[in-house]
Amino acid sequence: MHFELSDTAKEYQERLLAFMDEHVYPAEAVYHQQMAESGNPNFHPPVLEDLKKTARSLGLWNLFHPHKNEEWGSPGLSNLEYAPLAEITGRSPYLAPEAINCNAPDTGNMEVLQLFGTAEHKEKYLKPLLAGEMASAFCMTEPAVASSDATNVELRMVPDGDEYVLNGRKWFASNALHANCKVLIVMGKTNLEAETHRQQSMMVVPIDTPGVTVVRGLPVFGYLDREGHAEILFEDVRVPKTALLAGEGDGFMISQARLGPGRIHHCMRSIGMAERALDLMIDRAQSRTTFGQPVADRSNIQDWIAEARIEIEATRLLVLKTAWLMDTVGNQKARVEIAAIKVKAPEIALKIIDRAIQVHGGGGVTDDFPLASFYAHQRTLRIADGPDEVHKRTLARVELRRRTNERDARA
Repeated sequence: MHFELSDTAKEYQERLLAFMDEHVYPAEAVYHQQMAESGNPNFHPPVLEDLKKTARSLGLWNLFHPHKNEEWGSPGLSNLEYAPLAEITGRSPYLAPEAINCNAPDTGNMEVLQLFGTAEHKEKYLKPLLAGEMASAFCMTEPAVASSDATNVELRMVPDGDEYVLNGRKWFASNALHANCKVLIVMGKTNLEAETHRQQSMMVVPIDTPGVTVVRGLPVFGYLDREGHAEILFEDVRVPKTALLAGEGDGFMISQARLGPGRIHHCMRSIGMAERALDLMIDRAQSRTTFGQPVADRSNIQDWIAEARIEIEATRLLVLKTAWLMDTVGNQKARVEIAAIKVKAPEIALKIIDRAIQVHGGGGVTDDFPLASFYAHQRTLRIADGPDEVHKRTLARVELRRRTNERDARA
C-alpha cells in the first residue's frame, strides 16, 4: 500500500489551503450575515458565487471528477489524490465544497449522468452542473418504507406509450430547495414482477415538471439547511421514456455505483470537520481559566486532545487505504473498507465535536461557534448514504463468510 501523495496532489493541497485561508474562512462571517439578513433559510448568498468565481479562476474546480477535462476544469485526480482535498473542504462544510463545485449530492449526480446519461442528459444537465450554474437533487429515500433497503422503494414508474407516469412520495431529497436546483434524479419501481434487484429504475425529472410538488423542507436537529432536505410528492408526473438512465431495471445498480465514491468524500470531509473541532477545542482550552488554572492544563482535557489526534490519524489512514483500494482494485472489491469508513469517520468526528462542545461550555451549543451545526451534520451522516447498521451488516457477513471458508478449507 502506497499512500504517498503525488506531486500533483501536493500542489493542489497547497493551493486549496491558501484558498481556504485567504478566501473561505474570511467569507464565513459574510455568509452568515447574508443568510440572516435574507430571512430565507434557502437563500443563495452572493458571497458563495464570489467564492465560486475565485475558485474557478484559481483552477480549483471539479477536483472530485476522475476524468481530466480542460473544459470542465477537472485535473483528473484519483480517489487517493482527491481524498486530502475533500478533507480540507470539510473544515468549512457550508462554503468550501460548493465553492469548488465538489458538494454533495451534485458530485454523485454528475457521475451518474456521466456514466449512464444520454447525450441529451449530458448537454442539458451535466454541462451546467459541471459549470456550477445548476444544482440537482437525488430522490431515493421514502417516508413510508425502511429506505436503508433500497429495494423497498415504492414510487411507481408505469410505462404509458412513449412516457412513464410517476406516482409516489420521497423525502430527504437534499439540494431540492437550493435556489439553483433544476433537476431531480429519481429512483422508483418499473416492474414489480422482475427479480428483486431488477425492479428499480432511475430517471431524470426536471423539478418544474407538472405534478412534482415540493411539500416542505425537513429540519435536521432544528436546522433548516440552505440547500434543503425536501419532501417531494409525485402525482401523475409524466416524463418521456428518454428520461431513463441506463436501462429499465438498472436503478439498483446505478445506486451502488453512485454511493461508493460519495461515501469516501463524506468521510474525508468528516475528518476535516474533526480537525477544525480539535483546533477550536485547543484554542478554547488555552484561553480559559478555571479555579486558578488554564483549562488546557487539566489532565482530562489533555487526554481528550491526545485521543483526538490518535483517532483522527487512525481514521485518516483507513480512509486513505480505502481510496487506494478503490483506485487499484475497484469499488466493488473495496466495499468492506468503504463500509468500515462510513461507520468510523462520523463516529470519531462526533466524539471529537462533542468534547469540543463540552470545553466551550454554554457557547458550544449556540450558533456563536460552528460546533453545534457540525454535530447535527455528523449525527445525520450516521444515517445518510446507508445507516451504520447496514454497513456493519456488510462487514459482519464478510467476516462470518471468511471464517466459514477457513474452516471448510481446513476440513
